[in-house]
Parts: sequence; structure tokens; C-alpha cells
Amino acid sequence: MGSLSLDGFQATKEYAQALDKEDHLRSFREKFIIPTKATLKSKKLKPHSTHNKADDSIYFCGNSLGLQPKCTAELIQSQLDTWSSIAVNGHFTDLEESPLVQWQYMAEKTAAMSSDIIGASASEIAIMGSLTSNLHMLMASFYQPTPTKHKIILEWKAFPSDHLRWHGLNPEESMILVGPDDGTYNISTEKIFAIIDEHAAETALLFLPGIQYYSGQFFEIEKITAYAHSKGLVVGWDLAHAAGNVPLKLHDWDVDFAAWCTYKYINGGPGSIGGLFVHEKHGKVVYKFRPLPGAGGFQQSNPSIIDICSLMGGLKIFNETSMADIRKKSLKITAYLEFLLRELDSPAFRMISPTDPEQRGSQLCLLFQPDLLETIFARLEDDGIIVDRRKPDVMRVAPVPLYNSYVDVWNFVEALKKALKD
Repeated sequence: MGSLSLDGFQATKEYAQALDKEDHLRSFREKFIIPTKATLKSKKLKPHSTHNKADDSIYFCGNSLGLQPKCTAELIQSQLDTWSSIAVNGHFTDLEESPLVQWQYMAEKTAAMSSDIIGASASEIAIMGSLTSNLHMLMASFYQPTPTKHKIILEWKAFPSDHLRWHGLNPEESMILVGPDDGTYNISTEKIFAIIDEHAAETALLFLPGIQYYSGQFFEIEKITAYAHSKGLVVGWDLAHAAGNVPLKLHDWDVDFAAWCTYKYINGGPGSIGGLFVHEKHGKVVYKFRPLPGAGGFQQSNPSIIDICSLMGGLKIFNETSMADIRKKSLKITAYLEFLLRELDSPAFRMISPTDPEQRGSQLCLLFQPDLLETIFARLEDDGIIVDRRKPDVMRVAPVPLYNSYVDVWNFVEALKKALKD
């Protein structure tokens, strides 16, 4: 079962509390605003206020929308104060006692703050647009089909935004979908290699997710990229569920391009500004127009400073730790969740995420028996537990290392046990 065994865990609350005391990231929970059970049910807008921590909800939905960092409001207010006090001069002025740099450098600042998360130099990162718009732009640059090499290899459950129609080509002929291995919801690296071998002569681009959103599978990005390159393919990655979730080394892995959103694990806020990566080997292009070097040359227009300030809240927290430390807790807390779920030994669901912890991120996906999910989901929500559901039968549970605790995991499984019993 990979590098982490389930054998040493115990199914008691006292044991979960002991794990929290040993947690090297335990102080980071205090850097986030955790909704209470009461505010989750409120139908009236209320500002955040201090409360008894016993009233905290259990929020396992950071794979859909991350929680708000406490510092985000200050950063956004600083931007508003800059705008109101010096207007256009905010583009060129550093203000004393401000947490912000002058606006013209904000995108570069957040690119540098994203470096450890993405595993790339700041010059290979651009903060701009949205995941979908960035993918469209990157495809326009990197997908260059010819009459003989026009196919794109994608995975079976890619988001609709990943299914782009270009150059008037017929998707039935130019789009190759890689499905899961028989009897599973996961795609082996060997199967991807076999598909590449079968279609390499006619394929222009391999485009896969770093982590598959439905199953939580973490693909072997380095190995797959190298193999596809050896067959003459350009390689791009959709990192929507990987950025801020698992360690990435896009530069060292020689990835051609990638894009990601920042509202999930990076905690940039709903619909927050996106990011893209272009390997430095692609950044040296000569035009009459002389763009910025590296990924900055792909940047379109002026990025929204309000959006960047919202993103900076999450990035500031990431910059206080490392992806290595985040991954260390992620492996352990997700394994503890798997252990407790297996202890339930319930026929009502089965786990469809990989059992090898190295092949998944901070998410376990549970496939329920037909017609159970909606009832179970409603019961959990009534108990102040937020998870994600993919109809008709899949629940995605994501304990995020920066703000979730081992006691959260224990309480969730106890609530699930009760809901199944009832």
C-alpha cells in the first residue's frame, strides 16, 4: 500500500486527538475562517465573528472551494484604500505600511509566490484569466495539428472545458479518450503508454489532468511526460485538482504547458484568477512585437488587482510552509480517513480512489449503492459536515492539510456511521 501503512492507526477519538497534538501544521488552522454549523444554515448575510470552536463545521470540500484565509480581507481592503487614496498612482507607487506592492508588479509578485506550489521559476508562471480561458489560449499556441498528426489524447471524464474543438476537426476522429482499467475507476500508466504507442504517429498533443477530479487519482506526471516526449508529442496538464494539493516540479519534469485554478486548494476565493505555466524552453520567440520573456509573454491585458489580492491571501499561507510539509500531512490524514472508512466495513459504499497513497491527493471518493447518496448527504449537511457529491452516487471527501484536523476525520466517520445506521 505504498509508503504508508494503515496498521498503526486506532479508531478512537483519543487517538485522533493525539495525532492532532503531533501535527506539524496544526497552527495553520487558525489562519482560516471556518464556517460554523449555524452560519452554514443561515439565510441572512452575517459578518464573521469569534465563536466557540466546538461550533465549527467539518469542511471537507476544499477540493471544490477552499476556505477563506483570515488575511484576505485585509489585503482586499488595502487595495480598496490604495485605489481610493491615490487612484491611478497605485500602478506606480509603493505605500508605507501596505502589504501590497505597486499594482504593475502584482502579477509578477504572485507568480513568484506560486513558484514552490508549481515547481517552476517565476518567469515560467503567469497569473491571469481563468482555467478555461487559459486552456483555450494555451491550446491555440501548442496544438498545431497537421493532416497526418492531428489527434489529442485526453482522459475519459475530462471537464467539458477540456473538450475544445479546434481547426474545424471532427472530435470523433481527432480526440482519443483514455478510459479506466477494467473493473476500476483509475487509469494505469501502462494503459496510457499503450494508447500513446497506438496513436503516436497521428497524435499532436497529450493533455491529461494532474489529478482526476472524479476518482482522485494522481497521475505519474514526470513518467508520462517523458514517455510522450519520446514519441514526439507535446504534453500539457490540467492542474485544477493538483495545484496546492500535491508536490509538482513542472520545470524539472519538462512539462510543455499547464493551467490551474486557484479557488480550490490554494484558497483564492470563488472564481478566483487562474494560473498558467509555460516551460522556459518555449519562451524564446522573436516577433516584431517583443513580449515579456517566459510565461509573462502569454499574459493578456491587465490582471484584476482585486482578484490578485484575494489570491495573495492563500499564497501568503503557502509561503509560510512548503509543499513537502503539506504533502507529509496529506498522506497521513488521508490514510487515517481510509483506515476509519475500512473499519466501518459497510456494504453501502466502496472507495474508488487508488489505495496506494502515492497515487492520490487529499481526496477519497466513495461510490454509494443506488439511491443512498442524497439521503446520506442531507444527514451529514444537517450535522454541519460539508462534502462534495457527484450525482448520482459519488461522494468526494477531501481533508485539507492546512485547516482540517484528525478529529474532523474521526467526527465525520462517526456521523457517516450514524447516518448509515439510521
